[in-house]
Amino acid sequence: MSAMDLRAISLFAGLTDRQVSELADAGEEVRFDEGCVLFREGEPADFWWVLLDGRLDLVSRSGHEESVVAVMEHPGVWAGGFRAWTDVSGYLATGRATTAGRMLRIPALALRDLMQAWSPLGVHLIAGFFQTVRNLEARYRQHEALVALGALAAGLAHEINNPASAATRSVDALAEACDTLLSSLVQLAEASLRPDQFVAIDALRRKIDPSGATSGSLAVADREDALSDWLSSHGVKDAWRIAPVLATAGVSVAWCDSAAKELPGSTLEPGLEWVASTLSAESLLSEMKESTRRISALVGAIKSYSQLDRASQQLIDVTEGLESTLVMLGYKLRDGVTVVRDYGSDLPRIEANPGELNQVWTNLIDNAIDAMDGQGTLRVSVRAEPRFVIVEVADTGPGMPPGVQARAFDPFYTTKDVGKGTGLGLDISLRIIERHHGEITIHSKPGETVLRVRLHAGTSPSRAASVVVR
Repeated sequence: MSAMDLRAISLFAGLTDRQVSELADAGEEVRFDEGCVLFREGEPADFWWVLLDGRLDLVSRSGHEESVVAVMEHPGVWAGGFRAWTDVSGYLATGRATTAGRMLRIPALALRDLMQAWSPLGVHLIAGFFQTVRNLEARYRQHEALVALGALAAGLAHEINNPASAATRSVDALAEACDTLLSSLVQLAEASLRPDQFVAIDALRRKIDPSGATSGSLAVADREDALSDWLSSHGVKDAWRIAPVLATAGVSVAWCDSAAKELPGSTLEPGLEWVASTLSAESLLSEMKESTRRISALVGAIKSYSQLDRASQQLIDVTEGLESTLVMLGYKLRDGVTVVRDYGSDLPRIEANPGELNQVWTNLIDNAIDAMDGQGTLRVSVRAEPRFVIVEVADTGPGMPPGVQARAFDPFYTTKDVGKGTGLGLDISLRIIERHHGEITIHSKPGETVLRVRLHAGTSPSRAASVVVR
């Protein structure tokens, strides 16, 4: 490795000729071919790697799968060497070559010795800064994750509580309806209702079509008044309990006249009570079905949002992730926020980590809701452009001043009150989008702020390196 090779790299522009020579003597040139692994995630970062030419993908493992987190493709980009500053640091990712090339490899301890000789104070400052930043970042990222998890858990509990409570109420009411149904059958038997009469009243019951009934509150109230008068005039003591059920199902006075012909004497009241209880049971079962369907849909949304049962890298429909995110944040969209969906037709799939993108959508949508202070219009749109998919999250809040826009993606920068934000949401979102070789931009003016995400359609440029490896 010659000093002339290093002098051409901007990373070493500030070194003297003697320092460049010492650096070249301390290191060695490593040539690699496509597919070679130069260092592995988790192993001690004993070497400092500087790219001279070629390209590497930095790959991180999750379970049995690997995904690209960054790319080294410009001369002077470096990785590793952390053991020059701390004794307990390993490589953060695996370096895998995607083309042939060369790297400078310098032992971390040799790098530390050179730095101490050139700038002892600099070594001390770097070591302290390195450890402090890692501790702070780990703490704040954990706090951000816990805050987000707590908010989503609270929202999910609220979403599930409504259908669960409805199902519980329906079960209690169904038990009462079944008791009434059985007691009315006993009364009909005691009144010696003939089989043909029971068949006739059951046939009348089957003609009732609750789905076709006029459901307006005034129409139901008018029917209930008419039925109450009819029942009272025919000696039905429990008219107050039977009339509302029959009215809701759309039963008319003419139907009651037909039923009276099949239920002579003392069989009229238990017969109508039996009809009303069967209608109540059907309605309650329908409510229970809808409640349990809602709970099942929420569980499905959770699975889609978390992607726990799916591969990390896959071809996905972006709108699916947006919809599951809206479900997860539904508790914040109840009062004054109107959601407008604008999804283009024939949207192409993209190759991405859906769990990571859902984290991006959560940050963008949550920020938009907060910006509007719970009142306004949230627009979520997806459209296709040649080779790209564009996702926009827009709000009708007051907008971002230029100074805020300039620092919006800075880590730990936030305009929220203390305790309401850590300033990592957009920073994390930017890192995720960059790992997907996309871009995220802000366009803001008073009354409208748009966060625009641009992602490659179909197979991403790094597909060769980002396929699942087992």
